[in-house]
Amino acid sequence: MPKTSGKKRTPKTKNKADIARTIEMMTKQYGPFSQEPRLPPIDEMVFTILSQHTSDINSSRAYRRLMERFVTLDAVASAEISEIETAIAPGGLAKIKAPRIKAVLNKVLELNGSLDLSFLREMPLNDAKAWLRQLPGIGPKSAGIVLSFSLGMPAMAIDTHIFRVSQRLGVIGPKVSVDKAHDILEDKVDPEEVFNFHVSYINHGRQVCRAQRPLCPECVVGALCPSRKKFMSKADLAELAAQEENTLAGSSGAPMPHFPQSETS
Repeated sequence: MPKTSGKKRTPKTKNKADIARTIEMMTKQYGPFSQEPRLPPIDEMVFTILSQHTSDINSSRAYRRLMERFVTLDAVASAEISEIETAIAPGGLAKIKAPRIKAVLNKVLELNGSLDLSFLREMPLNDAKAWLRQLPGIGPKSAGIVLSFSLGMPAMAIDTHIFRVSQRLGVIGPKVSVDKAHDILEDKVDPEEVFNFHVSYINHGRQVCRAQRPLCPECVVGALCPSRKKFMSKADLAELAAQEENTLAGSSGAPMPHFPQSETS
């Protein structure tokens, strides 16, 4: 009897065409999405720090309070940490975020001489990411948010929702780390689709493909999802397959991520 290899087969992941199809389907379900730059890159960076481990509403409130108190980020850079803490208190974790904000602003001033980061747009993507990642507390996700949302560059920014959806759909393998996912997905998603990928996948993760009890029967990309059978019984899967039409979950017009929301959002 021939010996069998002890190596486990690497799970097959979706190709670029399959991924493009999921982006198209989700964008139709949740979009359209506007890619107009919303904040200057240094403001986007500060807002990204404020958004960590809190809701969009709270981080938006903290950002507005910070700018109302100091008017400019140059003033924030020279302020006392205790003053920054007081201003951003509505966003939570102020004692952690205030020194981070001050440190990153002062490091940018040290390296660049000003807080204007628009020069990053003229750099190759990998060089721009490397420049941002030398700043204290700025990892792949934060760098990707600044480059994509503020400067319109095709940088990936993988948050917990995008990571979960990508793994469940088989876009990335089950053992891929979040950091590694940034590089893999930048290779698999066409540059002109990176923005739609980000916004559609994050909306899908928030509205439908939740960490607990995902809404698999109403999922717009359910037919393409290899994980659906993990969350549904065989009987439910058979019934779903027999249906001619499905009522799909998820709505368009959702708030855009990484942008200060109004008090009434």
